[in-house]
Amino acid sequence: MAIKDLLQRRRSIRKYTDTPIEKEKVDQLIRAALLSPTSRNGRPWEFILVEDQELLEQLAAAKVGAQLLKGATLGIVVCADSQKSDVWVEDISIATILIQLQAQDLGLGSCWIQIRERNYQDGTPAGEYVKKLLGIPEHLQVGTIIALGYPAETRPDHTSDELLMEKIHRNTY
Repeated sequence: MAIKDLLQRRRSIRKYTDTPIEKEKVDQLIRAALLSPTSRNGRPWEFILVEDQELLEQLAAAKVGAQLLKGATLGIVVCADSQKSDVWVEDISIATILIQLQAQDLGLGSCWIQIRERNYQDGTPAGEYVKKLLGIPEHLQVGTIIALGYPAETRPDHTSDELLMEKIHRNTY
């Protein structure tokens, strides 16, 4: 599928079937993550694949808006070592969207769940909740969780009418 088609079709999917994702497709998602570019090729990211339904349900409590993980068949927690890169947030953001585009190409649905700068229900940082739950080393920062699975909902493709062309400037503002 051409990149323009992937971009037009990719939508946040929040409802999934219970069909497991095949190992070959999970391997392709991993490959997309590990091929994502980083500043100075520092590769500060780490990825935790969560397929255990009990853990996905516990991750769903990390913050408001994460509940969709209860229905996902796979969650990918995207972390980074902030000591390795001063632009780790950008590095994990690139990795997150590339995983989502790869998922779209594989016929999977996905949704980005922001963890960095969000709070757990008791006010503690959501990242600390996720770290404790998954045994993530202290030196890593949790940035996002990607919910993945076969879509149980359809959303229309983006259209040209949605493009905010007034946001485009040439040469000067």
